[in-house]
Parts: sequence; C-alpha cells; structure tokens
Amino acid sequence: MNIVNKNKFIKQHIELYGNELFFDSPSHYSIKSDLLNNSVLSIFESSVEDCMKCELGASRKKIVFGSGDKNADLLIVGEAPNEYEDEKGRPFVGKAGKLLDKILKAIGLSRIDNVYLTSVIKCKTPRNRDPLLSEINNCHSYLLKQIEIIKPKIIVALGKVAGKSLLNKDLSLKELRSQFYEFNSTPLKVTYHPQTLLNDPALKKNAWEDFQVVRDFIN
Repeated sequence: MNIVNKNKFIKQHIELYGNELFFDSPSHYSIKSDLLNNSVLSIFESSVEDCMKCELGASRKKIVFGSGDKNADLLIVGEAPNEYEDEKGRPFVGKAGKLLDKILKAIGLSRIDNVYLTSVIKCKTPRNRDPLLSEINNCHSYLLKQIEIIKPKIIVALGKVAGKSLLNKDLSLKELRSQFYEFNSTPLKVTYHPQTLLNDPALKKNAWEDFQVVRDFIN
C-alpha cells in the first residue's frame, strides 16, 4: 500500500471510528504507532492549513501548526507565532528558539527527538500582541486534537498566555509555576517563555529548575 492509499485508509477510519483503528484480529491497537501518528497528524495539519476562522488568517503568510516528533513524550505549547515564525511556518525559530534548543539539549532532548512544539494559536498576531480570547477559542479545538493524537506524557506551557489558556485560570505566572496541573488527565507544567528569559536572564535559573523537573518526570 503506497503512502497516498495509507493516508486515505487512515482518514476514512478516523471519520468512522475516531482516533482508534480496528483490525480483523481480536487485538485492538491504538493509533500511537509511529506510522499512524505521523499520517494522522499530517492529515489533520492539511485539513486546517486554510483556516479562516478569524481575521488572523487573512494576514498570515503561513499557518504555524507545529513541528517535531509526532510520538513525543513532551509536548511544548507556546503562545503565538511571531513574524519570523510566520515566514518559516515553524514554531520557535530565531533567538528564542535557539535558547529553547539549548535548554532541551541540556535535559537530553531535542525538537526532533521526543519533543513536539506547537502554540495556543496557529497564526501571528498584529505587532506581536497577545492573542485575544476569541482567537484562542478559535484555535482551541486544533490544540485539543494535537494533544489527542500525540498523547504526550507531559505538557509544558511556555508563558502566562499559554498557561492561562490551557488551564482557564486567571493566575500570575508565579502562581502558575508553583505546581503541576492536569490538562485532560495529562500532567502540565507552566514555565517561562524563552523570549522572557532573553529579556530577563535572571529568570533562567528558575526556568532551568522547571525543566529539570520535567526531565525527571519523563525519565
């Protein structure tokens, strides 16, 4: 079966049964296998790449859906793409992305190995402002589906906007960082966005402590 037919087969099963595949044998296999996860997430990405739910769709260059290991234990959720990420179509590029890469390397991970990167909304905002609640709500179902397909062991929300959006809690970043939470039964940790660490390097120590906790949880 070639890749086109595989994708068609998987898409048809998703429409019929959701994110589970059933075979003739009594065994019931989840969609967690590498091939199925890659295909399903790719199909889902294709289905939303022309999204025009809000005005942000008209001003973007590329939708920034996400990138990384589609079978990752660690799902990292940022706030919104910036202009550079909008041009590249990938999350966490530029100086903030390089800093995040260094942090991940320090805990034995990388953006292509056991990590998947995405954001609360998939399009850049004007002048890099915080996303509006309506924009977050428009993209929320996309993020939910990504989490459902990837099935990470842990989610890390980078920044106050991402943390508040996922937890629906109007708390300060200090309060959000203070404990582990759960998002639909998946453990969730909130920490600083790498851009915040570039703006205030004194916070790097706290962020490093957070990522050490994440590393220990995964291991």
